[in-house]
Amino acid sequence: QVQLVESGGGLVQAGGSLELSCVASGRAISSYTMGWFRRAPGREPEFVATSRHGNRYLADSVKGRFTISRDSSKNTVYLQMNNLKPEDTAVYYCVADATNFGDRTKEYNYWGQGTQVTVSS
Repeated sequence: QVQLVESGGGLVQAGGSLELSCVASGRAISSYTMGWFRRAPGREPEFVATSRHGNRYLADSVKGRFTISRDSSKNTVYLQMNNLKPEDTAVYYCVADATNFGDRTKEYNYWGQGTQVTVSS
C-alpha cells in the first residue's frame, strides 16, 4: 500500500505561484508513476501532470506554467505552479500507480486526500 499526503495549497492572486508537495509512504516511489489531478466544484477530476522514469506529461491547459518533478530520496513529488489563473482553482490530488502512465483517473490506484488551491482574480 502507498499513502500519499499533499501540502502546499492555499489562496493566491492571479499571476502568482504555488508549489504543491506530495510525500509518499509505505513503498519507495522511484519505480512508480506519480502525478496530479484536480477537481473543481461541480466538475469531474481533470488530469494535470504525471511522471515516470524521467518522462513527464502535462495537460495542455497547464503546459508552460506548471512543472512536475520528484525527489526519490525524499519519496516526494512536486507540482510547481506559476502564472496561476482563476480557472486553476480546484482541489489538487496526488496520485500514484505501480504500472500505468496516463491521464485517466482509473489508471491510478492510489490517491491522496487533496489540497485546496484558490486563485483570486
